[in-house]
Amino acid sequence: MELINILTIILLIFIFIALILAGIYFIMVFRSKNKKEELEQKPKEEDNNTYNGLTRESIYSFMEFDEIKDSMIVRKNGQQYVMVIQCQGVNYDLLSEQEKIAVEEGFVQLLNTLRFPIQLYIQTRSLNLRDIVEEYRHKVDGFRKQIELLDIKIKEASGREDQKAVERLEFDRRRKANVLEYGMDITDYVARLSTNKNVLQQKTYIVVSYYASEFGATSTYGKDEMSNICFSELYTRCQSIIRLLASSEVGGRILDSEELAELLYVAYNRDGSETLQLSKALDAQYDALYSTSKDVLEKKKEMLDKEIEEQAIDIVTDTLIEADKRQTEISEEEKMRILQEKSLELLEEYKDSIDPEIFEEAKNEIKKRTKSISRKNSTKE
Repeated sequence: MELINILTIILLIFIFIALILAGIYFIMVFRSKNKKEELEQKPKEEDNNTYNGLTRESIYSFMEFDEIKDSMIVRKNGQQYVMVIQCQGVNYDLLSEQEKIAVEEGFVQLLNTLRFPIQLYIQTRSLNLRDIVEEYRHKVDGFRKQIELLDIKIKEASGREDQKAVERLEFDRRRKANVLEYGMDITDYVARLSTNKNVLQQKTYIVVSYYASEFGATSTYGKDEMSNICFSELYTRCQSIIRLLASSEVGGRILDSEELAELLYVAYNRDGSETLQLSKALDAQYDALYSTSKDVLEKKKEMLDKEIEEQAIDIVTDTLIEADKRQTEISEEEKMRILQEKSLELLEEYKDSIDPEIFEEAKNEIKKRTKSISRKNSTKE
């Protein structure tokens, strides 16, 4: 009796599990059917030619140019080539009447001489002072290095107890220190000014076009040959325009490929060009397969070269002072020999920790400097 009850319970459990599995199966079939119906009702977004019912178009057809090549914008499948001249304007209002007349006559001459169509394009940008700030900082670093070199010379002159030379070098150092301070202030001011996006700059361009059909049957030329011919013709036209602009006191130059890319980038990205500047992207090497930097070994060599140069100067200076104090009775040639020997001995102590090439350069530098000091002393005598 107990066995029958156990079998009955097991049978009920199996029936219950079967009912649950059947329910899960019907639910999955129902969901799959609904999902299929929804996909059939929606437009096929997987189609590469449409998206949300809209026809996809190539980005090149939107931008209306094919590529930038050899300082030219290539358009219409290589049938039109464009060069752009950037003009440096003249302040017309500040000119005298005769100068204004000369500028107007030069511009009239330009219009009368033209035998091909041109376009004038004006683009307004926020003034980018990043390159100017970098140039100022480079000059400031140059003055800082000059002051460091003067400090070394002052120390050397003090060791020789040459008071006149010390006074002259200290005066020169104060003058350069004042220039350095002024340069740092100017750099900081321009850097703060560059953060002001209300500083605008207007640039004027002359757009010169040339069609491949102008030199005859294009089917007989290859793509590279056609590009070279169009480049020659465009360059000749642009140079003639630049010469005519010069008569109006207006400077001009042909934009290179990178500058053309920046021109188009600003034209197509009016708002984003101030935040994401193309020049910064190029400096970051966004288009490179891998980022490059100065080799670590080169950095180490430069650091060691600077350190060895300073140590060599200190060694020469200290040895010269010692030679002047202790070897007053020996000849100048003997002094230089002792000076060179002691300097080389001290340099030998660092031989194991210095690159062999740098070690040899340091030895040659010590010999050169000792000979230079010897010649200076002989000249004074």
